Amino acid sequence: MNFDSFDLNPRLLANVAALGYTAPTPIQEQAIPPVALGRDVMGLAQTGTGKTAAFLLPIINKLLDAPIEARPKIKALIVAPTRELAQQIADASRDLTRQTKIRTITIYGGVALSPQTRNLHAGAHIVVACPGRLLDHIGQGHVDLTNLTTLVLDEADHMFDMGFLPDIKKILSHLPKERQTLLFSATMPGDIRRLAQEILRNPATVSIGRSAPADTVSHAAYPVRADLKTALLLNLIGGAKDGSVLVFTRTKHRAKRLAGQLERAGHKATSLQGNLSQRQRQAALDGFRDGAFRVLVATDIAARGIDVTRVAHVVNYDIPDTPEAYTHRIGRTGRAERTGQAHSLITGEDMAIIRAIERLIGKPLPRVTLEDFDYDAPVTERDVDAPRAPFYPRGAGAPGNRAGARPGARQGERQNTGRSSFGQNRPGSGGQGRPQSRPQSGRYAGNSSSSAA
Repeated sequence: MNFDSFDLNPRLLANVAALGYTAPTPIQEQAIPPVALGRDVMGLAQTGTGKTAAFLLPIINKLLDAPIEARPKIKALIVAPTRELAQQIADASRDLTRQTKIRTITIYGGVALSPQTRNLHAGAHIVVACPGRLLDHIGQGHVDLTNLTTLVLDEADHMFDMGFLPDIKKILSHLPKERQTLLFSATMPGDIRRLAQEILRNPATVSIGRSAPADTVSHAAYPVRADLKTALLLNLIGGAKDGSVLVFTRTKHRAKRLAGQLERAGHKATSLQGNLSQRQRQAALDGFRDGAFRVLVATDIAARGIDVTRVAHVVNYDIPDTPEAYTHRIGRTGRAERTGQAHSLITGEDMAIIRAIERLIGKPLPRVTLEDFDYDAPVTERDVDAPRAPFYPRGAGAPGNRAGARPGARQGERQNTGRSSFGQNRPGSGGQGRPQSRPQSGRYAGNSSSSAA
């Protein structure tokens, strides 16, 4: 199957070909036809599978087949949980609408309000927005959504985890009742299914694969004392000769501190975390993409997708709060049919979440001990970040808490989602809102090291 099969506008097909794409991914094969027919769609697929193009292609095709007004009216609203994902979706839209009069703009926090206001007053066909800043513009009367025909909620589970559900419901109250609604997500917990039942009308359901890391990823767990984590990480990175390295920490302060330690040890490293301005965040991502930095230390601001090639290694310096978060982190490697390696530094307090991760991925995480590392080194002052809250499986709830609550969930941290818009078939190229509510031994490079899209 190729993109000609979707009966797309010739100008859109020309842009698809210019981007180097030839065959649609499974999510695109199954989602584009019902979206093109005007049906509501609920799409479930792993990160990196091409969900962005699955909704952008039919939306743009419909716009190209309609008369273009002198002053554009908003026809499609795409809501994303983070500014990074919003920007990546907008970039993909602009790539697909080259040599056309279709206009795409972004609306997210962390930057000045007035340029966005001018862009809205000038008119646009597609708006990609984060919930909080969009509500700011709605409240000030800058956004006219009366002509909207299509709403897309991207990474719906992530928006729910960040506490955006009340904002989403406020946004829905400002939209036309008669519209097409598309909901895409990497996972589909019960909360999101209930939201889908409320806002989707007779939807086509598209489910690709399971909510687990791709089979191209190898996993390993490294038991280590908490005070030896940094020393072990330096050992691991030193043994990884090829590809970039993405390291995840639990807090933004630790991300900044750890990146500094790696840099002082001679590694080209930077951090991506919530205390950075939008310009600093973009500079970190750009430097990681172009190879100026080999190591990026990030909080879960980056967990939903950094559109970066050559991510050969993902390291969980801190284990994430949920099994689903592990899936999203590890989804940064092993993309586009390349192989990747996922490494987790684990302590005794991590065992409950490790067992939950093993249940999710359907296999144990092999325990790895490095032969040339001193596990009996004298105890040093351990990191002083706050201890992990107890892990309770989704829906279980903590004693005394409502079912399904997440004790200790972090608040206010902006997280990133993003991916290549076409997912697995691209040949090797290289938001902020308002949250209201986390073989069995050998060296790091012991398995074959390769890159990931």
